[in-house]
Amino acid sequence: MKHAEVKNRIIETASFLFYKNGYNSTGINQIIAEAGIAKATLYNHFKSKEEICLAYLKFKNINFLTDFQSFTQSRKKGKDQILAIFDFLKLFYQDKDFNGCWCIKTVSEIPKDNEIIRNEIQSQKNSFIAIITQLVKHNIEGINGEQVNSLSRQIYLLYESAVGESHLHQQDWPIIESKNLCEKIIA
Repeated sequence: MKHAEVKNRIIETASFLFYKNGYNSTGINQIIAEAGIAKATLYNHFKSKEEICLAYLKFKNINFLTDFQSFTQSRKKGKDQILAIFDFLKLFYQDKDFNGCWCIKTVSEIPKDNEIIRNEIQSQKNSFIAIITQLVKHNIEGINGEQVNSLSRQIYLLYESAVGESHLHQQDWPIIESKNLCEKIIA
């Protein structure tokens, strides 16, 4: 098997396990067993569990952002594109493997001084805010740059809250109510 294929299998396996079971509850030996590789093979691709975690975070984020942008851009221009953020989340929630936000799950498990993983998560969240900012900028007229930034952060907070609360309650009402609030703030 090619080097890149093995690395991708390790990342996909670790991603599934970290997201399902948590970073701290998933051991290197479990990743090795589930990926069907030797320990030396894993360490040929990754020097540490932290490196695997970074690859997992990036893997999840790339797939998420691609799907998110395709979904929102497929909606009618205007407020529908912004509200599509919550329709996308509802689909994400309905997935049988939904287990909340991979970033928040991971940051809650790492030591406070782990700047490498924390910086990656902050970078991903800032990228997400930037995408929401572009949606707001291109779909709401008559607001200035400061208002765009503030509104984008408010929508981001509604989204993040809906992710966490729908996971906690195992119901989609937080998503529905967040969409309702979003509709009011963009009116």
